Amino acid sequence: MRKFRALAWACLAAMALIIVLPANARGQPVQGIAGAQLPTLAPLLEQVTPAVVNIAVVSEAPAATNPLYNDPFFRRFFALPQAPQARPRMSAGSGVIIDADKGHILTNHHVVADAREIIVTLKDGQRLGAELVGSDQATDIALLRVEAENLVAIEIGDSDRLKVGDYVLAIGNPFGLGQTVTSGIISALGRTGINPEGYEDFIQTDASINPGNSGGALVTLDGRLAGVNTAILSPAGGNVGIGFAVPSNMAVAVMTQLAEHGEVRRGRIGVGIQDLTPDLAEAFNLGGLRGAVIANVEPGSPAEQADLQVGDVVIAVDDRPVLSSTDLRNRIGLTPVGEKVTLRLLRDNETREITVTIAAENTASTSLAGTPFDGAVLRPAGGNAGVLVESVASGSPAARAGLQADDVIVAVNRTRVASPEDLRQLTGDGRRTLALEVIRGGSALLLVLR
Repeated sequence: MRKFRALAWACLAAMALIIVLPANARGQPVQGIAGAQLPTLAPLLEQVTPAVVNIAVVSEAPAATNPLYNDPFFRRFFALPQAPQARPRMSAGSGVIIDADKGHILTNHHVVADAREIIVTLKDGQRLGAELVGSDQATDIALLRVEAENLVAIEIGDSDRLKVGDYVLAIGNPFGLGQTVTSGIISALGRTGINPEGYEDFIQTDASINPGNSGGALVTLDGRLAGVNTAILSPAGGNVGIGFAVPSNMAVAVMTQLAEHGEVRRGRIGVGIQDLTPDLAEAFNLGGLRGAVIANVEPGSPAEQADLQVGDVVIAVDDRPVLSSTDLRNRIGLTPVGEKVTLRLLRDNETREITVTIAAENTASTSLAGTPFDGAVLRPAGGNAGVLVESVASGSPAARAGLQADDVIVAVNRTRVASPEDLRQLTGDGRRTLALEVIRGGSALLLVLR
């Protein structure tokens, strides 16, 4: 009787799984123990895995430094070179073929950063030299190109249609072992705070992701690319069930610009924004609405020309909902320069639609190299409201100082500032310690820079 019950439960579980999985993911049921029909993902993986590649990168490790190298007598006595020599360093990652005809492969920026040589290994073992087409640190996306025939590309899905609870597969090259498949679900969407200096909208999953999976594919059960695996949250460096992927829609937007320009030319409309917090929503009598509040409008900007106003609450861009200031920043920043977007917003409890033309970032801003603001894209917030931090490069002095995108610097050492030139002058007067008054998310804070 016990054996009969166990067999019955096994059959019921198998039937439940067969009902849950879509037909094209189940493939043909296989014969299991005692003749039971068991579901399998093998047919799906046979279709998808040829599009996922292993990537080996040769770069230069930083040369070891020692104060004795600065001593000419020490160098001469031991016949040492004038400076320590950099050593080759090997690292591994993953990638996804997204255009078989052009040989285009998506991967992570951090996988190929500072690469001297990039080798791509296909599933069949074929090794190919790869060319770096372009790379974007802010989204951690890079585009490679290889020359080969009979490549297999993955079909790209619409990441905006994903829902928490959807089944996904993570495919990559963990720890350099070779192609490996793990499974799980989408645990959360729209995650931020992983890389505050970049453009974030991460998919969170409990499918096992480990070092080496970076750049690999996160795939839905219909065989489409949902995201590019990029990071894990782990106290010990291994998988603990919290992994992150760049959504496919963001990755494709970056890829398109990398393929055309070799870089991402970010757009702007000239506004400072902040989250629509519960307190602001209550003050505006908006209930539980989510969106982004316009905190300031830059004079002469596309936003001013389109009649955007302080206090407007943006709730959608081109009919796609805006859930936060980060969401709006991503949508605007990744829209090609010159294109028009339609903002749906609330003003005086009325819904309006305003079309705005995306302008190019002004790269000819005041040089702040060698200052604590090095690595930040800064511009006047407008109306003498301070200096807006549009973006911060990861690992830069500005990032180490604690600055984040959308911060508004209003004063330095109690002196009001209105432009990047004001910051340059205040950091060039020999002061070693700077106290910054910053507005972040509608709240004021102090940052001390040394």
